[in-house]
Amino acid sequence: MTGIFQWFFLGTIALAASTLAAVTGFGGAAILLPALVAVFGVREAVPILTVAQLIGNGSRVWFNRQNLAWRVVGWFAIGAVPLALLGGYLFAKAPLSGLTRLIGGFLLFVVMWRHVRPRRTGRFPVAAFAGIGAGGSFLSALVGSVGPIVAPFFLAYGLTKGAYIGTEAFSAVVMHVTKLVAYRQTAILTWSDVVIGLALGPMMVLGSYVGKRVVDRLPERLFVAIIEGVLVVAGVLFLARG
Repeated sequence: MTGIFQWFFLGTIALAASTLAAVTGFGGAAILLPALVAVFGVREAVPILTVAQLIGNGSRVWFNRQNLAWRVVGWFAIGAVPLALLGGYLFAKAPLSGLTRLIGGFLLFVVMWRHVRPRRTGRFPVAAFAGIGAGGSFLSALVGSVGPIVAPFFLAYGLTKGAYIGTEAFSAVVMHVTKLVAYRQTAILTWSDVVIGLALGPMMVLGSYVGKRVVDRLPERLFVAIIEGVLVVAGVLFLARG
């Protein structure tokens, strides 16, 4: 896969991934990551994904800026910054075969988690987001994204629609900036990776805009079924290839 077709393929996936994330708050990275791995390999795919996610999440913050829950973002950042740095350093040392299997297992776990996670009643304590940020950021630095795992906590806190999408995206921005610092300091993030991630940026922004427009009209069950199918197939393939 080379040249124009490669960029058309990645651009189309980036648009679909960003639109999906703008509507559901998760799933975009899980869709885009397998495509990046197929084209660039695991070691380059995660830093490129992080750059693209930073742009996509940043645009979702802007489109939902009037509904942000600042206390949630603040507590999330307390845990996210140190653990994202640690995870980024470990990513630079982890064996590629292990990373491939880890990503495969992670994708399968995402599907299982969506169906077996416990249902909470009452409001989720805001201070708990420090721990959520720590655990989520550490894992995100290793596998690319943990949106499907951390998103339920934002919903449990009582955030909905624009507040949920924007606040989760702002928390992700903090996490991704910190990851990029770690990737750059360990020489994992190259200027080529930055350029590729930025090149996908316009499609990420467009997807965020489209998702914002259709958030109240989307047939969610259909999209969730598609996401889960892609996650299962990609997870099995990664486990087999690792």
